[in-house]
Amino acid sequence: MIINLARRAHDHNWELDPITRSLLDTDFYKLLMLQFIWKHFNRTRATFTLMNRSQDVRLGEVVDVDELREQLESTRKLRMHKSEMIWLAGNTFYGKRGIFEPAFLHWLEHDFRLSDFELGVKDGQISLQFEGLWVETTMWEIYALSAIDELKTRASLKKLTELELDILYARAKTRLWEKMAKLYGVPGLTVSDFGTRRRHSFLWQDYVVTAMRDVLGKTFVGSSNTYLAYTHDLEAIGTNAHELPMAMAALADSDEELRESQYKMLEMWQQTYQGELLIMLPDTFGTTQFLEGAPDWVANWTGQRIDSKNPYVAGDEYIAWLERRGRDPRTKRLIASDALDVDSIVALHAYFGGRLQNGAKAGDFRSAVDFSDPKRWLPEHRIRFSSGWGTYLTNDFRDCNPQGNDGFNPISLVCKLSEVDGRPAVKLSDNYQKAMGPQKEIERYRKVFGTAGVANAPVSV
Repeated sequence: MIINLARRAHDHNWELDPITRSLLDTDFYKLLMLQFIWKHFNRTRATFTLMNRSQDVRLGEVVDVDELREQLESTRKLRMHKSEMIWLAGNTFYGKRGIFEPAFLHWLEHDFRLSDFELGVKDGQISLQFEGLWVETTMWEIYALSAIDELKTRASLKKLTELELDILYARAKTRLWEKMAKLYGVPGLTVSDFGTRRRHSFLWQDYVVTAMRDVLGKTFVGSSNTYLAYTHDLEAIGTNAHELPMAMAALADSDEELRESQYKMLEMWQQTYQGELLIMLPDTFGTTQFLEGAPDWVANWTGQRIDSKNPYVAGDEYIAWLERRGRDPRTKRLIASDALDVDSIVALHAYFGGRLQNGAKAGDFRSAVDFSDPKRWLPEHRIRFSSGWGTYLTNDFRDCNPQGNDGFNPISLVCKLSEVDGRPAVKLSDNYQKAMGPQKEIERYRKVFGTAGVANAPVSV
């Protein structure tokens, strides 16, 4: 059913409309990681802290903190529905049935609870923290981010007349259609929705996912949003994230244990999931050092997700590493996921999924490629490439506001692990600008892991 988004925004009582409608309204990897944490770290305590990297947006003055508190309290009351549990237990994920253990599903249905939270405003920014058992805090990440982003949206929507709302959504829908038109018919292209955490709203993400499914067909391979995968009969996409190696590193007792923790986490993961879900995310402490020090068995993993590194550089680095390890890159999966938009998706697909007749370099593909000319385009994939399309799929309202201001522009908001059993958690990243943690600990980690391959790049989302 197509919802009249402008009419809904104009007439509906937003204060009574819950943003998080289901505990499944989260990234699929959060559920997979929750099972991992429940199995191995069920008595470990963890703290998650909100951070607005777009400091020019004084979020505490945009979002009504009392409304946010009501939304978070509403989310705390949610429980899994019987139909959702049946779907998790009986559905096939990545070709495997029974990926969630019966004991875990029983705990999830009967005993899972979200922790309490501390909420306020400090220096114009929202101050939000979740502290408790790791199994009680980890799921807050996506619920908190999507709630704040939607409340920011609602605050801007309230300033528009019904006509202006109509124009806003007409422009956004036209932009979505133009983006889908660029992707339609591109040979071998695969794209998935990764846009939950920074979406314009739940209803808009639902609209976008429906449109992508209906227009792009098999090119659109699924959504990282578990609830939308459930309701639209799509593949749920996702494996694991930075949170796990950050926690393992924080629990290390020596520099040697710290260095090896990133591989210990992978070993525990593949044992937990019996050799399934083997997509690694190597940039937590720097991709280059990760690959150089990785045990040989890591090269047997199915693929790699690129997050904070230039995707051309990161992809070439991974391909070269696989070849040095005697593995065929054409059998592996490479997933780009950081700040992608339609032209970068097409260009990256062209670079990794084919070649020009006279050869190619990375720079040749940084604008969209004409796939319709068979004399120029020869499919000859170097690696199985796919894109996880996030913010600029589910929250691209840039220049759509008829009032002309940037109130609907997405911001770079994160909610990250900050402490584990009282120890500070650190993320270095492949981008100096994305490093997180106490400065003293960041410096210690950089001495252990080095800074090879790390660059300075602007952070947009």
